[in-house]
Amino acid sequence: MTVKILTDSTCDLPAEVVKALDITVIPLYIHIGNENYADGVDITREAFYQNLRHFEHHPTTAVPSPAKFHALYEALAEEGATEILSIHISETLSGTVNVARVTAAETTSAPVTVLDSGNLSMGTGFLVQTAAELARMGKTVAEILPVLESQIKRTHVWAALDTLEFLRRSGRMNRAISTIGEILQIKPMLKMHNGVSGAERVRTRKAAVARLTEMLQTLAPFEKLAFLHSNALDQAHELQEKMKHLVPESGAVFGVVNPVLGAHLGPGVLGFCAVTRKE
Repeated sequence: MTVKILTDSTCDLPAEVVKALDITVIPLYIHIGNENYADGVDITREAFYQNLRHFEHHPTTAVPSPAKFHALYEALAEEGATEILSIHISETLSGTVNVARVTAAETTSAPVTVLDSGNLSMGTGFLVQTAAELARMGKTVAEILPVLESQIKRTHVWAALDTLEFLRRSGRMNRAISTIGEILQIKPMLKMHNGVSGAERVRTRKAAVARLTEMLQTLAPFEKLAFLHSNALDQAHELQEKMKHLVPESGAVFGVVNPVLGAHLGPGVLGFCAVTRKE
């Protein structure tokens, strides 16, 4: 029994983890003017955020086609996969998982199980990592899924945005509301747990960081922890240093938010993904 794991580029797993666990990643796409880029292939995250404020046309995003999924499922089967587990960003945020489902139903070379992670960024990434570690231990998809379902319920993602400007540019917020928000220095905070997204508002960046630290203290202790940012690594390190007494023995990961999400959230995002410890 050989289980292969496939995910998409929004999972934000570090490249060394992807390589070490033999995880296959299908890229989502970023359109900038007349140019198309495969996330993580044709454009780096550093380059994207360095230029995000200056693009003449605001980036838009797109999911992989069924043909792209089909090609990867077939390739994994040819490599010896007897089962494929395909784990993707929450369907409330992207159509990726739905394309995977349609393609999986049409794939006959190996059985494909598609899982909606109910998460984003490292919330998905930690699930993928767990699945790959269990697959390496010889576990079947049927044995892996209950572990992932438990982890989904214990996963929390929080992010503080530095500006409302990119939500407005992406069409997620109208100009009047975003302008008022900028004048009042409103800092939106986004959160996701068990497939349900939400939002809060605070008045300043200092208040946003205080809210992140409060939630980390509330949710601890942790099984896994990642500090997330978009072109704000120094602030992510500061948050980690402030919360170092809560970091699990396995350590903490620093993840750069992918451009697919970054096109909507903008630079300067600071947040975390936490998997709480089992009771």
